[in-house]
Amino acid sequence: MASCGCGVGEEVRNKQVILREYVSGFPKESDMSVRSVTMKLKVPTEDSNMNKAIHQPLRGFGVARVLESKNPDYKKGDLIWGTTGWEEYSLIAEKEALFKIQHTDVPLSYYTGILGMPGLTAFAGFYEICSPKKGEYVFISAASGAVGQLVGQFAKLMGCYVVGSAGSKEKVDLLKNKFGFDGAFNYKEENDLDAALKRFFPEGIDIYFEHVGGKMLDAVLVNMRDHGRIAVCGMISQYNLDKPEGIHNLMCIVYKRIHIKGFAVFDYFDLYPKFLDVVLPYIRQGKIVYVEDIAEGLESGPAALVGLFSGRNVGKQVVVVSHE
Repeated sequence: MASCGCGVGEEVRNKQVILREYVSGFPKESDMSVRSVTMKLKVPTEDSNMNKAIHQPLRGFGVARVLESKNPDYKKGDLIWGTTGWEEYSLIAEKEALFKIQHTDVPLSYYTGILGMPGLTAFAGFYEICSPKKGEYVFISAASGAVGQLVGQFAKLMGCYVVGSAGSKEKVDLLKNKFGFDGAFNYKEENDLDAALKRFFPEGIDIYFEHVGGKMLDAVLVNMRDHGRIAVCGMISQYNLDKPEGIHNLMCIVYKRIHIKGFAVFDYFDLYPKFLDVVLPYIRQGKIVYVEDIAEGLESGPAALVGLFSGRNVGKQVVVVSHE
């Protein structure tokens, strides 16, 4: 996002992306609208209208510049990333949701991705939950996304064998030719996911980074090695189902002594300084590459969001509100 107001008295014209009404299931572009309103930049009070959910802008992770702040930790001109509104100006009262940007020798958009929430998710999930070792066999579903592409590169840097699944030939080529995966396949072209995994992992899988769930998880369980680890980051195939798919191979967890752990990035915010110490040198040395799908302007926000659910984006989806 472009700017962050943390206690300003002036009045500004503010463009926002809002939901027209409650959305059940995946959103459509028609569920959202872009509106312009006049707002006074002041810290909201407990009973302020700013705290009402009706017709307030969507929330998400963004990059912003502080216009003014009454918080001693932030001053005018500081760059921050964290939870903001889908709008040109945001009032942010919860400083716990913010991180000050100290390193500007990389694109600021990286703080919405590789150096922000997706990057920390990949780092915590892979290193903290999966406890990887050199030479292990790693599988990542939805591997071309903002998190998956990083998990795969972290694994390659450790000397692991890495395979990812994605939903198009373009994304499969990206995994193999840009991110350095040892192999990749288009899950939409596979009639038998179990057979596909056996083709790439004849000796089984040590680590699975889970984004998909459903039939993919069921096939992975059969192909896990003893004492394998599964980090559950999401299950996108199940989000919009009235009746989630059942998993039939759960006994593999017992037979193979598999460790499965779900996690949320908010539990690992304390690792952020350590994360930067590891990842920034990789970026500067060209050892990690990152792909973004950039849409220009708030008006393109609804289409960009809807595209996430059909896999239209390649890499991290970013909406540029302002270049200044």
